[in-house]
Amino acid sequence: MKAIWNKEVLAESNETVIVEGNHYFPPSSLHMNFFKKSDKSTVCSWKGAASYYDLEVNAQSNKDAAWYYAEPKSAAKNISGYVAFWKGVEVVDK
Repeated sequence: MKAIWNKEVLAESNETVIVEGNHYFPPSSLHMNFFKKSDKSTVCSWKGAASYYDLEVNAQSNKDAAWYYAEPKSAAKNISGYVAFWKGVEVVDK
């Protein structure tokens, strides 16, 4: 799978994990030069606390467009540190 925004590949992996219809990409698959830590956080009742990244690509910003669970609850341990996308980021088959 590939995550693409603003004509750039943000992440690419054959080992995404699908949870609630979202592809979560392993940390090693991320092109971190496009990611900036965000102050946003949310809480999921069964996954735990989510942290966010802003995306910066070709001088454009997409605020809080990626999220991850650094220390998820036990039911979501399989996505610990994995990143999912929204806000216009396309996730497509390679």
